[in-house]
Amino acid sequence: MEMTIQEVKQLDKDSYQIIDIRDDNEIAHGAIPGAVALKVEEIAENPLVDKSKKLVICCSRGKYSQEVVPELVEKGFDAVSLKGGYIAWLMDLMREDQEKDISADVEKSIRKKFRKSIWCKFTKAINQYELVKEGDCIAVCISGGKDSMLMAKLFQELKLHNKFSFDVKFLVMDPGYSPENRKVIEENARKLNVPITIYESDIFEAVFHVDQSPCYLCARMRRGYLYHYAQELGCNKIALGHHYDDVIETILMGMLYGAQVQTMMPKLHSTNFGGMELIRPMYLIREDSIKAWRDYNDLHFIQCACKFTDTCTTCNNEETKSKRMEIKQLIRTLKKTNPFIESNIFRSVENVNLDTVVGYKQYGERHYFLENYDKMGELKQEELEKKEAAQAVQESFPEQ
Repeated sequence: MEMTIQEVKQLDKDSYQIIDIRDDNEIAHGAIPGAVALKVEEIAENPLVDKSKKLVICCSRGKYSQEVVPELVEKGFDAVSLKGGYIAWLMDLMREDQEKDISADVEKSIRKKFRKSIWCKFTKAINQYELVKEGDCIAVCISGGKDSMLMAKLFQELKLHNKFSFDVKFLVMDPGYSPENRKVIEENARKLNVPITIYESDIFEAVFHVDQSPCYLCARMRRGYLYHYAQELGCNKIALGHHYDDVIETILMGMLYGAQVQTMMPKLHSTNFGGMELIRPMYLIREDSIKAWRDYNDLHFIQCACKFTDTCTTCNNEETKSKRMEIKQLIRTLKKTNPFIESNIFRSVENVNLDTVVGYKQYGERHYFLENYDKMGELKQEELEKKEAAQAVQESFPEQ
């Protein structure tokens, strides 16, 4: 009960309907035009579903959809699984577009249409946080998604127009991608004229059988490998594609799920690789702007290149993957009554007043407000006495 994308394309366009059952986060990174995005449990009763048509069920790679189709058939639907899922559709699209050279148009869009929303925000972060300095050699780390690919193009533009000399290397670390995922990354890099260097590892295999937090472990290991490979290339910095929305979501997730106030920093010194820094040059760019750039240029990227996404219990664990989506929804809800909610969250970690914090940690050492409580009382008493003295002088010499 499955069909290839070629078989689907041979059907009459009015005879079928594609139902995308991937989660919102995956769909946000790219979707099949015209597909209806629904949760599996919504398909049977949703009015958007045309029961008179064949339903082509699409997941990430065609595995989860195979489990869903028999249930729909039992309910009377004419349903099939899209073989290979979204990635198969994407590969087919790339074969059709193989001869297109779009890099010049993409670069022009950054300079013109998205100058204010993307380019100026990028250069502001570079300058405000002092992310790039003369003589730097920066490893621009590319995962294959929209964020890192845009970052690569932004660094190419920066190198063309910057006032001082620095070098960039475009680094892709292959932790065990499926052949299809790797092909998508390579093809996008070719189309966008990004000269990538690929290093291979077996990280996916190493973490696949880990029961607790394999995705967290995978991310930690990948970053370590990136630092290592970047050093081999002679780099002193790695650049990651985290954006403004990642920052504010991380702030709220830390508070609501981690019982701590912290943020995703614009740059960090590596604790394990001497002389290395991590920078986040897309720190001020909104995710909606990145999506607009992607769609304007008709680009298609992968969200998670993990070859176990459809079978990994962590990737498909509702509790795990829904936390960030809950935060996104919370922010959207709050924004309905306060349009400044996002900037307020972002600025909250720039305006921390330690005099009003019960406890905090600095340089690995924990501090408590009682340490300086009596001293603060003495200072306030001194200020009060000074004000009273000034007021007494003013009362002794009233204005004539």
